[in-house]
This record gives sequence, structure tokens and C-alpha cells, in this order.
Amino acid sequence: MFKTDLKPDEQGLNIIIVGCGKVGSTITERLYSEGHDITVIDKNPAAVGALTDAYDIMGIVGNGASYSTQMEAGVENADLIIAVTDSDELNLLCCTVAQRVTNCDAIARVRNPDYAEEIDYLREKLGLSIIINPELEAANEIARILYLPTALSVSPFARGRAEIIRFKLQADNMLCDKRLMDMGALVKNIRFCAIERGENVYTPDGHFILKAGDTVSFISTARSAANFFEKCGMKTHRVKDTIIIGGGKSAYYLGKQLIGMGIGVKIIEKDRERCLELESLLPDAIIINGDGSDEELLKEEGIRSCESFVPLTGLDEENILLTLYAREQSEAKVITKINRITFRNVISSLDLGSVVYPKYITAEAIIAYVRAKKNSLGSSIETLYHMFDNRVEAIEFNVSEDIENLTNVPLKDLKNKDELIVAYINRGGQSIIPGGLDCIKKGDNVVIVTKHTGFHDISDILA
Repeated sequence: MFKTDLKPDEQGLNIIIVGCGKVGSTITERLYSEGHDITVIDKNPAAVGALTDAYDIMGIVGNGASYSTQMEAGVENADLIIAVTDSDELNLLCCTVAQRVTNCDAIARVRNPDYAEEIDYLREKLGLSIIINPELEAANEIARILYLPTALSVSPFARGRAEIIRFKLQADNMLCDKRLMDMGALVKNIRFCAIERGENVYTPDGHFILKAGDTVSFISTARSAANFFEKCGMKTHRVKDTIIIGGGKSAYYLGKQLIGMGIGVKIIEKDRERCLELESLLPDAIIINGDGSDEELLKEEGIRSCESFVPLTGLDEENILLTLYAREQSEAKVITKINRITFRNVISSLDLGSVVYPKYITAEAIIAYVRAKKNSLGSSIETLYHMFDNRVEAIEFNVSEDIENLTNVPLKDLKNKDELIVAYINRGGQSIIPGGLDCIKKGDNVVIVTKHTGFHDISDILA
């Protein structure tokens, strides 16, 4: 569980969470740890009981879209309702009912591709704060990685103008055993911001020495990242083709994106009716009706020669086995989707490479919104990512006004907390990798990377 930097005089929000599945449980854990008052609603008594036993929260067994159930949960005094049941329509109805009773903000999880093109319309007409589509967000993340296959993950900031990129440092790489300050032009326009070595995570200074096996994160623009990888002798070009196993929502979203990027797409799906749907939805993709776990079929369809391989079945175990098989059979870039939020240490030990967790993507978007809603000073949270099993946070703040002892102060003179890096500044569309003489100014978007958690406002970086 997180430690939080919530100040003693700060009050948490009153939050109702409808749906106690994997996503609801993750959101409950994280928001509870940050000091919020939580009430959960679910039709399943066992699911409600599991959370009320684990945390000091209120639980109600019932239909979250019911007016009487919401009143019992205290919706009249709620600051926020979050609906993350398995039903899109129920989630939208929960939020609509709540907003007829109170002025609370509302967040709904909506997964159906039929609604994907209408998200902005639904959000506006229903008055929702956020609509989150986990499968679409997972597809976005996978597509970013396939565009830069050296990376383990690519996290966008400043509306895509900058990215935090994570990669594994191999033993034969020229960066091994070098101090960061000695890399000169090699690292122009990039900033190393977090490094994992074994059980430890570091926010490095210039004296830090990179070692083989380190998992390194840096922030830069996409162009500077590609230049950096090229100078270091690592692959920088996007893949030319991919094999996707499973034809569900994520496969559709990913296939559509990759085709738009000019990447060849082949999808292997067991269900014949779904194959016919996909042929209609993705006419430029190759759709194979077959068992994606059949070794002979995978060989026939080119697993040994394809440039990327993405198992997107509904079973984590099958996705993991397919990833391990693909790594054995080919040099393809492999990305694994994991739905389960437990056993992350075991999964990490398998060295699967790039792993995408849709449940965490959903939770982080919600937590970023909640923290932004709590801020009381001169900034707001735009983007939030947790890194290295939640031991590091990368947060993008929009600085809306001048702040005493923070804005217009050279970074070298800033009295900020330890284990924290001011990693990137976007100023009117200009990307700045800041040095000691740079200042944070009103109007900036600023990315900080820190081992502290619970920041709500950029002033929280001050010691």
C-alpha cells in the first residue's frame, strides 16, 4: 500500500465506488490509502465484504443505479461517484442518477466499441467528468510501444509532446558502467529520471553509474528518444507487422490503430462469428479463424518471421505462455496484456518484457482526476503514472499562477524534497529539459518524478 503525503489539515473526499471487481478493488485500495472516505456498492455480498474487511470503509449490497441504494450510500454528500461495473449501460445510469440528486462529479467505465466514437458526446450530454475505456487505453499503450520497440513502456505527457520511456540496459550496450554526467552529447535533450536495479529504485543524479540489467526510465520528446536509441545502437524503427492472438475489444482497437500507422495486422481468433465481425470492422487486416495456442498454426502464420507478437486473450496464463513461446521461437517484439492485478512479483520474475495492465491504466486516470480535484493552490494535475510497481510517481502539473518560493526560482536554488526530479517543462509548446538555471513559470506544464506519493499540487514538491 502507498504511503501518502496528505497533509494533516487536509480532508479527504467523499467517494462512492460502484463495482467491486478488480478495477473497483484497485481504486478502493489506492484512494483509501490517500485519505479519502470511501463507500462501495455491489450486488455481490462477498465482493463487498472482502473490501470492508480489508479497509475501514462503508459497504452496501445492492444495485448501484438504484436511487434508494445511492441515498443509503450518502450520495447527497458525495464529492464523486465512480462506476466501474461490468456493464457500460449500468455505469452510465449510475452516474446519471447520482447527478440528478447532487452536484457530485461522475466517472464511468465504458468499454463497448459502439460507444468509442461517441465518448465526447456522452460525456458532454450526461455531464460526466471522465469516461474511461480500459481496452482502448491499453491498445493506445501497446501501439506506442510498437512504434518504438526498444522500449518496455512509453508514457505520454504534455499532450504527447514528451514521453517517459523505459528500457532494459543490455550487457553489450555502450552505456554500461558510465556516469550520467559523462555521457555528453549522447544524452542531449533527454533526462534520466528513474532507474530500477534489483530490489532498489533510484532517482539518479549526474554521479549515478549505469549497470547492465538496469531498467532505465528517461523523459524526452519522441524525436530525441529515437536519436538517443540510434546513437546507442538500439532499434528505433517501428515494427512492420504484428500477430495478435484473440479478437476481443482490445484486438479491435489495436488493429485499427496499427493499420492506420501502416503496420500489417494479422488476428487469430477461435470464434468464427467474431472472425466475420472483425473482417467487416477491419477489412485491411488478415483474420484467421483458429486456435492461437496451437503451435503448428502459429508457425504456419509466421511467428518466426513476424516483427511483433501481442497475445490479447482473456486468460492471463495463456497470454504469458504465448509470450514465452514467442520469445523462444522468434526475435519479435512481444507485449503481454495482464488483467489480474495480483502476483506482479511472480510475473516480473518471468522477464516477459513489455507488460500492459488495463486495470492499472484505468485506476491511474481516476486517481489523477481525484488528486486534481483536491488541489487548492496554483496548479492542477494533468497526467499521473505509477512506475516500478508503484514505488515511483511521474506527475504532470499545469502551473496556473505564481507560487511563492517555487515559481521564478532557479531549480538549483529550489528547496524541494529529496528523491525528486523536475524532469521536463513545456512552455507554450516549447519542450525544455531543465537544468539548474531554469525556472518554473506561470503557465508551464511541469513533469516531476518522485519516490514520494500523494502529491496534489506542485507546491507539494517543496521540502
